[in-house]
Amino acid sequence: MTGIPPEYLQYRARKYGMDHDRYDWSILPRRKKVEWPGGARVALWVMPALEWFPIDMKGKPFKPPGAMQTSYPDLRHYTLRDYGNRVGIWRMMRSFDRMGIRVTAAMNAAVATRYPALLEACVARGWEIVANGQDMDHLHYEGLPVEDERKQVATTLEVFRRVPGLKVRGWLSPAKSQSKATLDLVAASGIEYCCDWVNDDMPYAMRTAHGPLVAMPHPIDIDDHTILIQNHHSDDEFRDQLCDQFDCLYEESATQGGRVMAISLHPWITGQPYRIGALEQALRHMLSRKGVWSATGAEIMDAWKAQQ
Repeated sequence: MTGIPPEYLQYRARKYGMDHDRYDWSILPRRKKVEWPGGARVALWVMPALEWFPIDMKGKPFKPPGAMQTSYPDLRHYTLRDYGNRVGIWRMMRSFDRMGIRVTAAMNAAVATRYPALLEACVARGWEIVANGQDMDHLHYEGLPVEDERKQVATTLEVFRRVPGLKVRGWLSPAKSQSKATLDLVAASGIEYCCDWVNDDMPYAMRTAHGPLVAMPHPIDIDDHTILIQNHHSDDEFRDQLCDQFDCLYEESATQGGRVMAISLHPWITGQPYRIGALEQALRHMLSRKGVWSATGAEIMDAWKAQQ
């Protein structure tokens, strides 16, 4: 048996680094320390997702988290998702209002169209709106023709940009699913930050064909769907994990500079009467510490960019 010839291991495109050039590789402890406004140590970023799941979902190329599960018409799951926009988010609004929390809502364009009173209530409260795609059955993925994806982005942003005074600066793809073209398309459409990549605790700069874009830390492992639905943890465990996440970031901020505590929520989950208390307890724990800055995603991004 002969050995492998040397040329077998030669690959002309091989080089040091990552398999893409979207950003410069770096580890967080070696980066420049960030200071939040007023000397705050942790930026608290609360982001409920206002989604619409069609009852006749195609589920291509995959079913996103929260998708319909049973045969058509899956009223059990459809009406629960509908509960979030009809009931749950309003309960969460009252909690956020009482605590004076700045909120960023990730919203499907279909929600803005189907629940206009909900969009109006968000805008009236000064909430930031992040575009969350058309709906939860229009995913962005490799294999989707670029022109089709371009149309999805344009259709989504057009809905929000018709609202007087509403400036949409952030993007969250449905189910965080992207194609190779997604970042280029949203940047070309005037989007300044994206929430799909979950590989950091702080913002970082990304490259696109149409200029820089900021990747914002928007984790999935600490959100309510992952913990309560996917992992089947209790509401008390969800509260404790939010507090543990915050406490760790708060401790790191003492020596490593500002941190971002991002909380991803779904009103059909956390907006339930028996769960809202756990969320409130976690938020009160965070707000009781000195140096916590409640901010929108755009405010956090602006503060970060000013120091780069």
